[in-house]
Amino acid sequence: MPSPLDNVSHACFGLSYLAALGCEAARLRWPSRPLRLAGLGWAAAGLLAHTAFLLMQHPTPASPEGSLLGVAWVLSVVSLYGALHSAKQAVAVFALPVVLGLVGLSFASMPETAGSAFAAPPWLPGQRVWGSLHGLLLLSAAVGVAVGFLASAMYLVQAGRLKAKRSPLGGLKLMSLERLEAMNRHAVNAAFPLLSLGLLLGVVLLRHGEDLADNLFSVKILGTLGLWAVFGVLTYLRYGANVSGRRLALGTIAAFALLVLVLVSTHPFAVAAAGAGGRSP
Repeated sequence: MPSPLDNVSHACFGLSYLAALGCEAARLRWPSRPLRLAGLGWAAAGLLAHTAFLLMQHPTPASPEGSLLGVAWVLSVVSLYGALHSAKQAVAVFALPVVLGLVGLSFASMPETAGSAFAAPPWLPGQRVWGSLHGLLLLSAAVGVAVGFLASAMYLVQAGRLKAKRSPLGGLKLMSLERLEAMNRHAVNAAFPLLSLGLLLGVVLLRHGEDLADNLFSVKILGTLGLWAVFGVLTYLRYGANVSGRRLALGTIAAFALLVLVLVSTHPFAVAAAGAGGRSP
């Protein structure tokens, strides 16, 4: 028997997140309890619909749609937690636009027809376990990059408002520069080893696939290698060169932009599987 949850679509949680962002933006000008409660309600409704979509449709994290929605889901949890934890913190104002952007990109990345959906490679059972671990590591690293991006964006806004001695966010507040820098540092420190392990495991798995030379130069793999290099540079600048927090924040934002490019690109396994399916036996 069909479930009502089968009809949940991107529009359901996307519009809910948009309504929540509207309430949070209104609170910048008119701080009030009704707006706060409305924002929390819409954010919770969006997260519920988002969760139902992932559970019912279960898009694979190896596809652009699945990976983008996975990162967006974690950020929506962070946004709702921040809004619940403190009524005066403007975390949702920064997190919800990112969530909406990722949801929009995931919708644009959906296959036009069912036949063009992501095709998993013909792995053996043992390889499937390692492939799942590879995807989990990279998805966890992507969440770390996204959290670092939020901390960096808030850091730059907070540094600007302190320098100008004004409050562009009205009655809402941001965390101190020290806390935001620590948040960025912890996110980068967590994401870098996860990304390294996921990348190494992906290279090992790719060696067992077909057309290794072609897949090695795909946008997804080259972008992931570039992201790893950027994080290596950020780690060195933080601990070896004592670079200012502002430059590290800008570097983390650049890393997030590269991450989005990696997430929307096609996985090489999908290309290989599609090519295999197109060949006659």
